Order: sequence, then structure tokens, then C-alpha cells
Amino acid sequence: MIRVSALAALAWAAIGPAQAGPLPFDVGGPYELIDQRGEPRSQVDPDGHAQLLFFGYANCPGICSAAMPMMAEVTDILAENDLKISPVMITIDPEHDVVGSLGAPMADLHADFIALTGTKAALEQAYKAYSVEKELIFVDPEHGAIYSHGSFIYLLDAQGEVLTLMPPVLDADRAASIILGYLRPND
Repeated sequence: MIRVSALAALAWAAIGPAQAGPLPFDVGGPYELIDQRGEPRSQVDPDGHAQLLFFGYANCPGICSAAMPMMAEVTDILAENDLKISPVMITIDPEHDVVGSLGAPMADLHADFIALTGTKAALEQAYKAYSVEKELIFVDPEHGAIYSHGSFIYLLDAQGEVLTLMPPVLDADRAASIILGYLRPND
């Protein structure tokens, strides 16, 4: 497995597809999970939209609290540019992020936000495909379980193929600009 630093991902994303070509490492793949409404979902967007994919958890006080709001903002910026994109979060805390608990926090972020959970085996398949590692660090009395976890945001086309990855430290305008280098309105 190739590990990619946030700086390398930022540099790769900034180059854009015309100059960079395909990713120099293999990442992404199929998964079968369940969304916050209990509906099955895979890496293929059923509505035919590109996707911003992030691995995190609904109660995360760390990087998730920066990455997911940025993804929501990017969704709106791209909509203003006639490009529909689906923000998606796959949980790394399936004991707490279950179908009944994911709807409200995701709706608070954005009406289009999709949260995915599933069985341990199904989630492990997704973690492996996207080279995501997670580790329980400690249990906080206020927030509950606190995890260390991968933090890249993956840009997927509608068929679930990874186009690029971005670090979550970008501002929404820069992330939208990078995405527009890979996708055009009505893609």
C-alpha cells in the first residue's frame, strides 16, 4: 500500500488531470453499504453525479468538523456552476453511526449529504479499497469515542472511479476550482 502525504495529494490535485494523468497509485473500489435512510448504496452514484467521499464519523470533534462542512460548501459552489456533486461520508464508527442516528447530523451539514454505514465486513472492504486506517485513541466524556483516521477527500466520478484526492485543509473555493479541473458542468 502506498501512503500519500497531504502535501503530495494537494500537489497532485492542483496539477489537474491534463498535466498529471491518472493517479500514480491504485485507490478506490467497490463497496456495498447502507445510507442514513436504510437504503443500499455502492460506489456508483444512483443519480449519476460525481461524488466527494470522506471517511469519518458524525460525532467527530476533529478533522471531520472541518472536512464535512467544507464538502457541503463545495457542493453549493459547484451547484452555482451547474455541476451537481454528492457529498458522501463513510463512517469509521459503525457502533454509533447507525441508520437511525445519521440522518440529523448529515442534514445539518447539507440536505444532499449522504452518510454510509454497514456491517464490519462491508466497511472493512471500503477501508481497504481506499487505504483508510482508523484507530480508537480514547473515549472522551463529552464526545464519546475519539478516533485517529484517514482524512483525504476523494473525488469520484458517477461510476465510482477515483479521479483525485484532496486534503481537507483546502478552502471551499480552492477545492471547487480543483474539481472543476476534473469535471465540467453536466458531467
